[in-house]
Amino acid sequence: MTNDGYIHKNRCVSDLKTHLVLTTKYRRKVLTDAMLNQLHQDTESLLNKWDCPLIEFNGESNHVHMLFQYPHDVQLGKLVNSLKTVTSRKLRQSFMPELQKIYRDKPVLWNGSYFLASCGGVTISKLKAYIENQNRSQ
Repeated sequence: MTNDGYIHKNRCVSDLKTHLVLTTKYRRKVLTDAMLNQLHQDTESLLNKWDCPLIEFNGESNHVHMLFQYPHDVQLGKLVNSLKTVTSRKLRQSFMPELQKIYRDKPVLWNGSYFLASCGGVTISKLKAYIENQNRSQ
């Protein structure tokens, strides 16, 4: 990412942002402050490897929210699967006793599904108005 806030990569300039929500398996209230802090660090580290700047991260005991920017060539499904796999494994390595109390047989941290929404810097109505007002008579 450059100082203008856009990602310049492979002859493409982009500004793609997404809001991702991951929920714990069975929506169990398992995430402690220490776990959320580690999740924040692990998420930011992994996103950096994918050239995806983390904009915001927060969560509660049964889910996390993250907002990040991504380049045009990133496949979000693969990125999300990587995030879920890596963060779950790292939390199990650090917090196995706590997780095993809640998930007895196999401590799988994340629910199989997730929420993903695209977001931008302007509202849809402003963008629509901008496009509608383009001067076609040139």
